[in-house]
Amino acid sequence: AAVCSPCLFVDISAHPSVGPITLTLPYLYICCAAESIQVSNSNSNKNRMSAHAMSMHAPPRASDNPYNLKAGEHSTGTTIMAIPFDGGVVMGADSRTSTGTYIAVRVADKITQVHDRIWICRSGSAADTQALTDYIRHYLGQLAIETGRAPTVKTAAHLMKRLIYENKDNLMAGVIVGGWDSVEGGSVYNIPLGGTMMKMPFAIGGSGSTYIYGLVDHKYRDGMTKDEAKALVEKSIAHAMARDGSSGGIIRTVVISEDGCDKEFIPGDKLPYGP
Repeated sequence: AAVCSPCLFVDISAHPSVGPITLTLPYLYICCAAESIQVSNSNSNKNRMSAHAMSMHAPPRASDNPYNLKAGEHSTGTTIMAIPFDGGVVMGADSRTSTGTYIAVRVADKITQVHDRIWICRSGSAADTQALTDYIRHYLGQLAIETGRAPTVKTAAHLMKRLIYENKDNLMAGVIVGGWDSVEGGSVYNIPLGGTMMKMPFAIGGSGSTYIYGLVDHKYRDGMTKDEAKALVEKSIAHAMARDGSSGGIIRTVVISEDGCDKEFIPGDKLPYGP
């Protein structure tokens, strides 16, 4: 007997002389004795069960689960961004964490420090990205102790790329790795879903990024100062928050340079939205 997926009906037309056999399937029960074949379901029952089977196997509507999250899993929704300048990097993110249309956390911190001057902006599944940054923080700490010197941003990005790429079927994580080191100065690496790693002149990510590509392309230029880069990060994220339902709350920024890290936030009623 051949099973016809996904209806799970049994095709026995090619086997007219089936001996005594009983097959039990999730949606259809067939009893065969000698050369007479009796199907316990009428055609109407078959049609109803076929429709039920199809509905059971049908994927959920995109509106029900736009990020394909597991039950109870939180999404960082997100707009994240990083721009290097001469002497460091400015990184920024919104603060909304959601479960479908429900906002689970209004003031989440999506910019995570993994070493003295290396930070990671997280987007995708909150659980996945938190676990990944914990691993990176552990590995970089071990590396710094073993080598006796601070790790580079490229090393942190490479470790994150390996973790995401080698587990891409089980993770939903898109991150931006940025910071300052003595080799490259300020640098930014973008690692989207799937684990590709690219060094970028600037990086944006998350669901809100699609709304601000034109704005960032128009305003960005090489050789920006720290103040110019910080102003562009704040304005771009504010515009994304105004358009993207999964981005919102406050804007968090961190400026990373050889002198250290300066973290700030802009409250939701003082966002720099506008021309």
